[in-house]
Amino acid sequence: MTTEFRVSRRHLLSTTGKFAAFGAAAGLAPRFIRPSRAAGNDALAQGMIGGPTGFAGSERYQYGPDTPEGRAIEGAKALKAAGKAPAKIVVGLSDGSIGQLTQPFPAGAPTIKDLWEKETGIAIEIVGLPNGQEFTKTMQDISTKAGGFDIYSTDWNRLGDLAESGGIAKLDDFVAQYKPEWDDPERGYVGGKQGVALLNQYRGSTYGVSLDGDFQCWVYRTDLFSDPAEQKAFKDKYGYDLAPPRTWKQQGDIAAFFHRPDKGMFGSTDLRNQGWGYTNWYQRYASMSSPNQYLFGDDGMPLINSEKGIAATKEYVDSLSHHSPDAISWGWPEQYGSFGNGTAAMTCAFSNLPKFLDNPGNAGSKVTGKVGSMLPPGHEVDGKIVSRSVLWFSLTGMVSAQSPNQELAYLLLQWLGSSRIYAWMTANPGGYFDPFRISDFSDPLVRETYHAYHMDVVRETVARSVPTINFAGATAFHNALDENLMAALTGAKTPEQAMTDAAAEWQKITRRTGENKIIEAVKANKAAWPTVLDPA
Repeated sequence: MTTEFRVSRRHLLSTTGKFAAFGAAAGLAPRFIRPSRAAGNDALAQGMIGGPTGFAGSERYQYGPDTPEGRAIEGAKALKAAGKAPAKIVVGLSDGSIGQLTQPFPAGAPTIKDLWEKETGIAIEIVGLPNGQEFTKTMQDISTKAGGFDIYSTDWNRLGDLAESGGIAKLDDFVAQYKPEWDDPERGYVGGKQGVALLNQYRGSTYGVSLDGDFQCWVYRTDLFSDPAEQKAFKDKYGYDLAPPRTWKQQGDIAAFFHRPDKGMFGSTDLRNQGWGYTNWYQRYASMSSPNQYLFGDDGMPLINSEKGIAATKEYVDSLSHHSPDAISWGWPEQYGSFGNGTAAMTCAFSNLPKFLDNPGNAGSKVTGKVGSMLPPGHEVDGKIVSRSVLWFSLTGMVSAQSPNQELAYLLLQWLGSSRIYAWMTANPGGYFDPFRISDFSDPLVRETYHAYHMDVVRETVARSVPTINFAGATAFHNALDENLMAALTGAKTPEQAMTDAAAEWQKITRRTGENKIIEAVKANKAAWPTVLDPA
């Protein structure tokens, strides 16, 4: 993770005023999102063995013994009864997510942490990890053999590097025993087994439990797109109706049309900075072929220096023309601040942007009631539109290989990551964890917090999302790509030279990591790529 991105994440948690819109990420959101609900009682519904009480609708998040949550709780209690559980389990957790475990939501509810401790008798000790430094702190614990944690939480595509380091435990036996049901067709991950492979697995084995849904989602200004004068002017200029773009060509037209820097308006503000911007390059690149333009061939050779890779990079560079003049240095705060201040027509961000900015309680936002959600643009290939987004950052829980309490640590992760507890947790606006499970998108609390208009589009965006590299060498591969894309953006290299140089670096990383290992990982990784195509 780059220094710039780390600072951006921390800045969001510590700044008010200019970026007051982001208070929710620091656990301040309850003052902005304060739903009115009648208090419930403290009795569990018939047949339930656990779950929250105290608020209307709490029975939706309760569970019976033959559920993933119930099996996790019963397993933890059995370990404690047998004298095989410690007094506490130590969790390293990103600072920005702690509030979702420690703040009650909604009114009358217990906290996630208190509920686990009440039901199991085992305490959770949360050690805050500075936002953006989760991987660094995890590697420090592994490399020094400090053994300070039972559970790590870090960005999901570090899974391969951490598994290869031997620092995290393989969880296959626990998965077989406790049956988390991540591929359940009603409550599981979008994409079923494909989604499970994307989020929790490396080379066919489970090493993590997803606790986040950082799929990149596109939003736009409905007031601008519905303005009759803007609609007429756009059609007069481009010959078609102004509407959320379905292709990158349309996105470019619309961004150029609304780009009015002299009036304080930028056409599009999807990020271009180091450590983040290449997620937006991924979207253009992956949609160049049907069903996907893959990063590697089955022989492990990089494909980014192909004709389509160069074309995607040229598009990416050319799109700077409708961004802020400072686009290559903009991070999360600048992007959210600009959109909330009404100075962007479109952007691509975390799924939580409407939660924070389309919010009557956020007096600093000028776009409340003016935000729309759209699928990512794509390329038309063989009469279909290939629309692709990407998963980036997205915290995943992993069990430390040094932990003497690996089974219990896994059970806590299964409980947190199962549909009933996860929906209740992610609806809480006190942190970063975002919805991604099928059942999240229909959950009343989640839909209230994130907005119904957005949740339906997020669900479809998840179904069209490709993984960033998540196997051994991921950090090195991304650094090489990032550096060369930045060189192209600044004009230091042509798009062709940038992709040629990046591919050459990728070949070196492959040889250093092990060609057979990379080929195996590339083939396994393809199971996580989407196949959804849209009519042109």
